[in-house]
Amino acid sequence: DTGRVESYDPSGRKNWSIQTGATEMGFHGSAAIVEGVAYIGGYNGDLYAIDVDSGDLVWHVTSADLAGALAIGSSPAYYEGVLYVVAEYWDPSAGALWAIDAETGEPIHVDDRMWGQPHPSATIDLEEQRLVAGSNDGAVYAWTFPCLDFEWKFQAGPEGGPDGTVKADGEFNHGAQVKGTAPTFDGRVYVGSWDNHVYCLDITDGEELWSVETGDIVMSNPAADPNEDVVYVGSSDHYVYALDAQTGEEHWSTNVGGRVISSVTVTDETVLVGSSGSYLYALEKETGEPRWRVENRGYVTSAAVPLDGRIYYAERAVVDGYYDDDDEFDLVEPGHAYCLVGD
Repeated sequence: DTGRVESYDPSGRKNWSIQTGATEMGFHGSAAIVEGVAYIGGYNGDLYAIDVDSGDLVWHVTSADLAGALAIGSSPAYYEGVLYVVAEYWDPSAGALWAIDAETGEPIHVDDRMWGQPHPSATIDLEEQRLVAGSNDGAVYAWTFPCLDFEWKFQAGPEGGPDGTVKADGEFNHGAQVKGTAPTFDGRVYVGSWDNHVYCLDITDGEELWSVETGDIVMSNPAADPNEDVVYVGSSDHYVYALDAQTGEEHWSTNVGGRVISSVTVTDETVLVGSSGSYLYALEKETGEPRWRVENRGYVTSAAVPLDGRIYYAERAVVDGYYDDDDEFDLVEPGHAYCLVGD
């Protein structure tokens, strides 16, 4: 949230650090790394391309270059030299999908039909030739890929989302926000919503195939396992669910001691997930039984990334009074990045 981008080697030694202009609210998305360049959007509405080896800035696209973007909370998606970035706008509350030349940063295409300041990253399904993204208006949007002709819109609800009009101050009626990036496979899209539901949609036309209600809002990114035909998703009701990808039938649910904000990561045998209970959990994929858990300082809000026998993840800082009405709070403990090794 300081607006810095930093690189570390596997031992934890810092390689480099670069200060960007995203100093007010920092970075909410992950970087896309392609051929030695890291692409990341800031919550100031700017997009940065950074050399992975040196930390030097390759190019910088400003908010003004993106029609006055308020913020980029999504992670860029990349395909064949093009970045696909979802940007947020204010007055009115809206969003846009941008296609940007990855080599130069030059905008190529924009579709500004989204509403409600979208946070999720775009999902590209090459087999079905679709690009899918959700938004805070409770809707999921889909385009053909790579030509980006608009195909369909699915509205979660029924209480959430816009009622077809924008209020005078630019705010939409909320209640079914889609915050997480939607995985796809086998012609289906899996979406979590703040209306407490997980939806399975036909990626071709947006038809709802099934939905499952949890005990609270669904904010995290679901994880789909095509080999097992199972979708794993966390909810703010403190549970992680394993759902049959074809029917939505529950295989198991496990309490992880806090709200699940982070993405769910699935390996061959394990489901990795963090929670507001300040633990990172490893759950048995077949049964949901906890294999182990590691206690941290703050909320575990990032995805856990397994690589070469290690697990990398990050936490949110510990703050006192952050959710109070007076907008004043104290930093108790900075957020940390972690690397787990061994058993």
